[in-house]
Amino acid sequence: MALPEFYAPFIRPLNTLGLGYFVTGSVASGIYGEIRTTLDIDIVLELPIADALRLEKTFPIESYYCPPRDVILIESRRAERGQFNIIHHDSGFKADVFVQGRSPLNHWAMVNRIRHDYGDGDWMWVAPAEYVILKKLEYYREGGSEKHPRDIRFMLACTDVDRPFIESHIARLGLGPQWAECQ
Repeated sequence: MALPEFYAPFIRPLNTLGLGYFVTGSVASGIYGEIRTTLDIDIVLELPIADALRLEKTFPIESYYCPPRDVILIESRRAERGQFNIIHHDSGFKADVFVQGRSPLNHWAMVNRIRHDYGDGDWMWVAPAEYVILKKLEYYREGGSEKHPRDIRFMLACTDVDRPFIESHIARLGLGPQWAECQ
């Protein structure tokens, strides 16, 4: 199976760039559970300030919308919740890029990311299932979209996860009610 064309405009350049990243969100939950249609890909990117400017060369303006240099620098300096978008002109697909920052959970996921191979030489780094579940619980609490508990239920049905790890973070993050809804 080849790398889906939707992911390729973002994943191939990131693999070439050599910065730490992992895919999360609905793309990752589809790997661990049920695939569903989405028009974006969520990527957590390890982005030291010294490397932030390399994004301009990796995602050139002729082919991508990449935020101005100042925006990338501001977002890469945030301790938590740094974020920006990259849009591929030809396809219209979008990458929501979240900067790793100093989040212990993001750091854990970067260390424990999983290489997902496509068999044709293409591959991508994917967040551990436990991380995807925890982030979906946070987004469910913040926005209330039913897609998140649905994704979590499918992941739990299809993938063995470290429930004690998840539950220790659920307590710390105050996600008990959302977790209970997904059981």
